Amino acid sequence: MVLQMLKVFRLLVISSAVLAGAHMVAWAAPLEPSTAQDLPELRLSLREAMDASVDQNPTVRLFQERINQAQDVADTQLGELLPNLSGNVGYSRRRFFTGSFGSQATVVGPRDFYEMRAFLTQNVFSLSLIQKWRAAKAGVDVAGLDAEVTKRDTMATTGLVYLEALRAKAAVVARTADVVLNKELLRLATERKSAGMATTLDVTRAKVQLENARQRLLVAENGRDRAKLNLIRSMGLSFDVRLVLTDEMKLVQVSEQSIGEAMQVAKENRTELKVQKNRERLASLALSSVTNERVPSIQALGDVGMIGNQIPDALTTDNVQVLMRVPIFDGGQREGRISESRSKVRQEEIRTQDVQYQVALEVRDALITLNSAKQQVAVAEEGLKLSLTELELSRERFAVGVATNLEVTDSQTRVAEARDNLIQGLFTFNASRLSLARAQGQLEKL
Repeated sequence: MVLQMLKVFRLLVISSAVLAGAHMVAWAAPLEPSTAQDLPELRLSLREAMDASVDQNPTVRLFQERINQAQDVADTQLGELLPNLSGNVGYSRRRFFTGSFGSQATVVGPRDFYEMRAFLTQNVFSLSLIQKWRAAKAGVDVAGLDAEVTKRDTMATTGLVYLEALRAKAAVVARTADVVLNKELLRLATERKSAGMATTLDVTRAKVQLENARQRLLVAENGRDRAKLNLIRSMGLSFDVRLVLTDEMKLVQVSEQSIGEAMQVAKENRTELKVQKNRERLASLALSSVTNERVPSIQALGDVGMIGNQIPDALTTDNVQVLMRVPIFDGGQREGRISESRSKVRQEEIRTQDVQYQVALEVRDALITLNSAKQQVAVAEEGLKLSLTELELSRERFAVGVATNLEVTDSQTRVAEARDNLIQGLFTFNASRLSLARAQGQLEKL
């Protein structure tokens, strides 16, 4: 079930990020404390961890740069529609040939020429350039929405890592409780043996159970520490901090939603749907820009300058032109580009259908998992209650000498399983809440 939830976040593997904020700067430099207690304490809730993961995330920053790049492309296309002004200053020395070839041929010169000239070009009308500029502006919108998708994926993945750390923390608490329980049962077995009501086997069995519980506790503590490292890594913090998770896994009230209601929320808020619509628009504008190359365009050109063989004697000259460019035949290149652009439009339409199906799948899967997880938690809570009752009864039977501690050992095992079931149920429930919020594009409301 957890693997199903991880599919929601498969599009993006989160690389390292750096947590912004002045209060984090002091931890950027490596520390060399002697004990864990000497480390600076960082208290984080789920919301704070999700927000912190995108502040300086390299992947998010990369998409921000793509926004800048798309804006630069749009500015370049706009420049094609604005006046283009240039100028030059030149000096040349020339010899002129006069007359005809033969005995009368002469060469005059050399003569000096100075020239200063300014050129102005203005595209008066070009439907193709207008559509290219509109397509470039649509590209800016696409880049911005792509960055938002990346941000949400980063937040969702960090949230799941946070829940993994909470599950590991809960496992440590459960294994610690197992150790405390086994110590108590060992004490009881030892007292019973001293009173002649238990055997050495009972005491040995209790010791074995205690050592097994200690072993599982060590494994759980290692898992907890590794989970915290993964969370720190996902946020780009220095590892030299003592991370304290302030949230807990628990069952909370969740409003009931039908599939239709949930899908409507997703359609209104899911960024992937918005970005795909903009991709379709971008492909359509690109096709229009290529198609409109068939339309005649009008361009105005002019230049003004001074020319002469001496700078003080230079004369002013100018030239003004209005040109109409009529495309006739380019060897089929334009038709090839039109066909290619039409194919891109069809590809984006297919991708839109695929995104819609994917969103529908994620919403339905999250709803099913959430409803199932609520039932799992209820069953796990009842199972833990019954297993604790069974353990208490078996202890009483052992205490009065009507049973061996084999019954107690079996009851202990079932208590440990019940605790694990409850931890897994709570993790699945909260992870499915996260998945549903991601599927509906409402992570900020989680």
